[in-house]
Amino acid sequence: MKRISDFLAGVPMTIVSGVFLAASLILMLMKMEVPVDPAWVSVIISGIPLLYLAIWRIIHNKGMSKISSALLISIAMIAAVAIGDTFAAGEVAFIMAIGAILEEKTAERSKKGLKELISLAPQQGRRINNGNEEMIYAEEIKAGYILRVLPGETIPVDGRIISGNTSVDQAIMTGESLPVDKEVGDSVFCGTINRFGAIDMEATNVGEDSSLQKLIRMVQDAENKQAPIQRIADRWATWLVPVALLIAIVTYFVTQDIVRGVTVLVVFCPCALVLATPTAIMAAIGQAAKHGVIVKSGEALEKMGKVDTIAFDKTGTLTFGKLEVSDTIPFSKELDENELLVLVASAESRSEHPLGKAIVTHARGEDLVLKDAAGFRMEAGKGICANVSGRNLFCGSEKYLIEKGIDIPQQVSDTLHELRNEGKALVLAAADGFCLGVIALSDVLRPTANAMVALLDGMDTQTVLLTGDNSRTADYFAKQAGITSVQAELLPEEKVRHIIQLQQEGKSVCMIGDGVNDAPALKMASVGVAMGVMGSDIAIEAADIALMSDDISRIPYLKRLSNATVRTIKFGISLSLFINFVAIIMSFMGWLTPTTGALVHNAGSIFVVLIAALLYDRKFEYCW
Repeated sequence: MKRISDFLAGVPMTIVSGVFLAASLILMLMKMEVPVDPAWVSVIISGIPLLYLAIWRIIHNKGMSKISSALLISIAMIAAVAIGDTFAAGEVAFIMAIGAILEEKTAERSKKGLKELISLAPQQGRRINNGNEEMIYAEEIKAGYILRVLPGETIPVDGRIISGNTSVDQAIMTGESLPVDKEVGDSVFCGTINRFGAIDMEATNVGEDSSLQKLIRMVQDAENKQAPIQRIADRWATWLVPVALLIAIVTYFVTQDIVRGVTVLVVFCPCALVLATPTAIMAAIGQAAKHGVIVKSGEALEKMGKVDTIAFDKTGTLTFGKLEVSDTIPFSKELDENELLVLVASAESRSEHPLGKAIVTHARGEDLVLKDAAGFRMEAGKGICANVSGRNLFCGSEKYLIEKGIDIPQQVSDTLHELRNEGKALVLAAADGFCLGVIALSDVLRPTANAMVALLDGMDTQTVLLTGDNSRTADYFAKQAGITSVQAELLPEEKVRHIIQLQQEGKSVCMIGDGVNDAPALKMASVGVAMGVMGSDIAIEAADIALMSDDISRIPYLKRLSNATVRTIKFGISLSLFINFVAIIMSFMGWLTPTTGALVHNAGSIFVVLIAALLYDRKFEYCW
């Protein structure tokens, strides 16, 4: 029976229902009689799913939830058929079928992102057993196993490095734009990528206890907590049905006219009420889409209007997520900025490290001619060495230069400290036992970030920064953007905990992020907004809304649109109730029949739809 109901409630059969209902109306207006009213087809196609839903809810739902809008319309439909007004029965059933289809289209949510997240889980690991390497399945790895991870491989479980140095891309877990240098004793996470040196590690958290599996579980749990949208008409049906029946019965006993009683039931059907929400939502979703904002559900729009706290990720959200050379500072009087840049870029020309690549790209962008580099050598997680113009050049971290016997004067250390406080990554250059200079690289704040935060502040909306980056970098960019509340060095589960904490304080939280690591927080927040262009597919699928242009200045626009949508829905509901009230009085007085009552209440539904549709072309005060 459910399969039959689903088939009849589908778009193709609903179109057929509408065609036969239109044919019935034409014949009625032309006063032509036929052996069988075409409206019977509408009653069967659109009425059976309603009747099935009403009966199913009576049997399976508990308490007052047994009473639904489907029950009221089924009663009105049966009553109309009983007195021979087939058109009225078909009309209310058809309008409800249209409302159900519209609402279903606006509430669809994709599950593809979770599957992609699961696919990131490593399948194998390289176990070291009695000095021999063997590949084993990830689920066979146990705590205490010694594993070897080669450059380019994914770390199969959480663990601790016991041999080797490397740089690890932890973007999947922390969202950090740079690989993190790791050495003996440091922890590494499942699903992160070993970029350079080979390491041996001891497995610590394996299987379901690994950080990536916890990430997957958090997305699943948050997905399960997303309750389906309860239809407004059903929320009101608990009192609407008894009131409608009571008024219909009173009308019959007072007037002694069964037709008037049935007319009351027909005009009492909440068709306009059902259409008010999905049509406004679809218009708003279309309005947003014109400006590169993809809204996945009506529930997201409604909740966005109630948001009073917005939490931002940093890398790829407030910033572009792309490192650029910001400072070139020579410490030797023998070199100017361009000469220092040429030396370092020439040495880094064979490097695969993101910092080295960014320096080379910048130098070439300045039309500088690089020199040949001989004897290139890289020490993973530390730096590189190369011979440029006859000078043995070391480029890397301060620790790396000290290991090579390079003296770092106090004045240089002070400069480095200032640059680090600005959240910049540093590449020092040294030759002949002296530090020649430093090249600083920084992510770039989006130019609209500060104005966007100021606009949100003006709308009484608090802004918070939640990031996996180090605290100095986070503080620097938060200050530039005008955000005062900062939480840094967070793993995905810690971001979720901060979201929950804000919600427990009575806040309605919107999370905005772009990476896989943001997916659980996007799901847990009241509303999740993903950066669509740079963002991962998983973040986009986990979010309720996606900004396809990566323009965060659209956030204030989105909030205004959400507020307007909620106001439009409330107005549509109020209007539909007013129309119903007037129609009930006219039915009681005998001025309407079931057929004319159905047409009047159909006209009310169309009026509500037209008001909602105006959202699509409404002009908002843009923020970009």
